[in-house]
Amino acid sequence: MLSRCTLLFLLPLLALAQTTLTPADVGAFLDGLIPAQIERDDIAGVVVAIVKDGHVLFARGYGYADVKTKRPVSPDATLFRPGSISKLFTWTAVMQMVEQGKIDLDRDVNAYLDFHVPEGITMRHLMTHTSGFEEALQELFVSQATELRPLREYLTMHLPPRLFAPGTTAAYSNYGVALAGYSLERVSGRPFASYIDEFVLKPLGMTRTTFAQPLPKALEPLMSSGYSVASSPAKPFEFVAAFPAGSSSVTAADMTRFMIAHLKDGEGLLKPETARLMHSRQSGPHPATNHMALGFYEENANGQRIIGHGGDTIWFHSDLHLMLDANVGFFISQNSAGQGSGSLKSLVWRRFLDRYFPYAPPAGPELKTEAQDSAAVTGLYQSSRRGESSITKFFNTLSQNRIYANDDHTISGNAFRKPNGQPRRFREIAPLVFREVDGQALLAFRRGDHGRLEFAIDFPVFVFQRVPWYENQWFSLALSGPGVMVMLLMLLSWPIAAAVRWHYGRTIQRDWKRGALRLTCILFLGFLLAFVLLGARIGDDIGLLTPKLNGQIRAIQALGVLACIGALVSLWCAVRALRTPGLWWFSKLSYTAVALAGLALMWFSIHWNLLTWNLRY
Repeated sequence: MLSRCTLLFLLPLLALAQTTLTPADVGAFLDGLIPAQIERDDIAGVVVAIVKDGHVLFARGYGYADVKTKRPVSPDATLFRPGSISKLFTWTAVMQMVEQGKIDLDRDVNAYLDFHVPEGITMRHLMTHTSGFEEALQELFVSQATELRPLREYLTMHLPPRLFAPGTTAAYSNYGVALAGYSLERVSGRPFASYIDEFVLKPLGMTRTTFAQPLPKALEPLMSSGYSVASSPAKPFEFVAAFPAGSSSVTAADMTRFMIAHLKDGEGLLKPETARLMHSRQSGPHPATNHMALGFYEENANGQRIIGHGGDTIWFHSDLHLMLDANVGFFISQNSAGQGSGSLKSLVWRRFLDRYFPYAPPAGPELKTEAQDSAAVTGLYQSSRRGESSITKFFNTLSQNRIYANDDHTISGNAFRKPNGQPRRFREIAPLVFREVDGQALLAFRRGDHGRLEFAIDFPVFVFQRVPWYENQWFSLALSGPGVMVMLLMLLSWPIAAAVRWHYGRTIQRDWKRGALRLTCILFLGFLLAFVLLGARIGDDIGLLTPKLNGQIRAIQALGVLACIGALVSLWCAVRALRTPGLWWFSKLSYTAVALAGLALMWFSIHWNLLTWNLRY
């Protein structure tokens, strides 16, 4: 019998004991986890594939590839859309060109193009998402195959402005990957999809993987349907116009071949030294956080060296992880966003990692500066992955991340929550570096190139930058919110006042200025409501973001321009009213309130680019 003291000593060690990674144990573990999760989150189907030491350890499908016909998910006979994991095929092909001396990682990418992009951007910048491009959304997805454009045409039509100097700021860019794909076409002399098929897929025997859109006839019956939730109807096949960045369709069995190749230092695809370069740490937003490799990004956790990539289309959500030292690869894909908004894949991966590679983070030192530092970093931050020059700037005010200090001098953020919805808490472990309490996630702050505070997380493809006061969402809301309320109240008050006058048999002298106020309120409210309704439609179908939408946007903007003219007329009317002796005080208040509300909404519309002429977004 063990003594009580011995048991107390052994219990922490037993808690950290590593469970054996075997097919039987993995099967029992995932069979007990995933079916309950897909039912809870209303997800149609999930596929998981795990490799170890050059062999497939586990591959299994859960749920349905098609809910209506009850077709089950199969790891070797069901196609999933892995989204941005497709980029890893593109980057592998680019590294083949680097290996052959046809692409130099540090040469201006214009050397490989037949059109011009801003100077100073290199292939290394593209592979580490530090090219500095603004977010480009227009025609990223399209609704029909007939709307797909040749890659060069897509790139020249949608060249985004550069928001950051090359190499300075991580800002994830699908456009940058598409640009690399076109460079591959130029230097190889072959169409992109043809090159990938011949030199990446075929050498590995990936016969059920393709970048083709629409799918080849032979693969159509294998395609999983995509869903918002499993209880809703299936969605149409998604067409990705920036196809080097995310258009592949793949089976989990094929993905095991790709993972094994990279875990074996590029066997069948690259020379070992080229693969090791591709997997090596490059640039990062903060020394304390994970960095980019070349195309892959670091996901180091649980004491393990890990690289990988995630991928999300509208309906499919996927992750690929390579544990380089443990020689383990993990792929998971779900064909529905589900009620958990794509979080199942992350939850399963974390549970897998904690079960087979348990790890307890060391206790951080107690810092005397934690009170002042936690207070110093509070505020609103916006992602570096954003649009600034186009109409999409408006979304920046909706997506700001608030960092706030807790009573115990930890910090939290409204975007950082546990699976149960509770906020994560982060405690300072080094100057301006905060680690999750009872976890490993990091928030690392520093001054950016513009002198403003910014922070990085362990996802190194973008940073969060502190918002200046005039772009603070609360400042914008403080202007626009009361403005909308004033105009709504004014519209409601006029018929009420008319009914009261009618009841008491009173009349009021007709005045065009009152009509101008009413019209201004109607125009502004109609303008803003039209944008809200358009945003809701786009949320249901991002394929609407094509130049075909420009006519509707211009019509809505015309309302906005008329509303702004009305705001200026209202200002003139308010000045006249205030100077008119004997005018009823309520009339003066009405004129003044509508004028101020109109000016506030005019500033909001102009500042957030709702009235911009630029419709290249």
